[in-house]
Amino acid sequence: MDSISKEFSKVEKKQQEVADSTIDNIDKIINEIQEAQKRLETDPVSAGAILKELELKFKELTTKTLESHKELQKVIIRYEKIVDKKWKNDITIASNPEVFANKEKVLNTTVALHFIREGRFELANTFIREAQLDIPNTIQTQFHEMYQILGDIKLEKLEPAIEWARTKSKELEKRGSTLEFELHRQRYVQLLIDNRREEALVYAKKKFPLFHSRHIFDIKRLMCALAFSNRLSTSPYKDLLSPDLWIELQNKFMRDFCNLLGMSSESPLYISVTVGATALPTILKMATIMKEKKNEWSQQDELPVEVPLPDYMRYHSIFACPVSKEQSTEKNPPMMLPCGHVICHESLNKLSRGNSRFKCPYCPHESIANQALRIYF
Repeated sequence: MDSISKEFSKVEKKQQEVADSTIDNIDKIINEIQEAQKRLETDPVSAGAILKELELKFKELTTKTLESHKELQKVIIRYEKIVDKKWKNDITIASNPEVFANKEKVLNTTVALHFIREGRFELANTFIREAQLDIPNTIQTQFHEMYQILGDIKLEKLEPAIEWARTKSKELEKRGSTLEFELHRQRYVQLLIDNRREEALVYAKKKFPLFHSRHIFDIKRLMCALAFSNRLSTSPYKDLLSPDLWIELQNKFMRDFCNLLGMSSESPLYISVTVGATALPTILKMATIMKEKKNEWSQQDELPVEVPLPDYMRYHSIFACPVSKEQSTEKNPPMMLPCGHVICHESLNKLSRGNSRFKCPYCPHESIANQALRIYF
């Protein structure tokens, strides 16, 4: 990847050089034309010579421009060769073109919602209009509000966010959110930084008792920080000045705002593309091996290999049967035996052979199939 990055940097650099030189040459051509026009007005008798001189200048500048573009083309071709050399695999072998058949509306809606979530409202409106989608205006209105408040937080203006959190206090508390307290904490620290100790104390007395039961330790630290307000940056409480707290506050606000709308904090389109790109090398390798061995993967809705993903990209609990090694599905759900061990439904049927008693594959306990209970993750 380093070689590709270096080559791409060369393409970017060359592209900028060519763009600058092209604009410069165009400006020179315009100046030459304007100069020739002035000379023609003052000396029309020499029109032939003036136009001939202009023609030569024009050819010279256009030739320079074409040469610079040829050099750029060479750099681009070299970059394409390196990319092709790095990725020899045909990624189409790991895709299924039928997956999204007759689902254009679903895809278009997903893309439109992604634009809205990213704050690209003008682009979203154009896309919605051209794709003829029916997306409620309330969604855009809500995200408009979110980005307005988020913009204020980035400017360290907390009042709109505090007011929003106050109106949503009960919903946030039900979800175990600490956003409202953290907003008040940050406002309190702002007052300390501005050397407004008395205001900070009044603010703390008014706001912090609301969060006493859940944040008593943090409140104690904040109150002790009052004694070091004139040198907070060198005190034991200097962590309260960390710029990371503002970034965390922005992320937490976005996450809680989306959660209250019943939506994930990350765009589903972004997550899907990221997971797909992460899984692609593994799937390509497996697809190549299976093609060489002339095998086909017959399981639907299940990958032939496990794809390692970070924890924040895992959204659903997955159970793999310890007997068959297959992933559970709606048609083959996990079943818990009386002894507490869990296997898939198909494995249960094979072990019980109908209604006969069978021994648990992991302990001496015996049971029958109808004693097993389905588990929901």
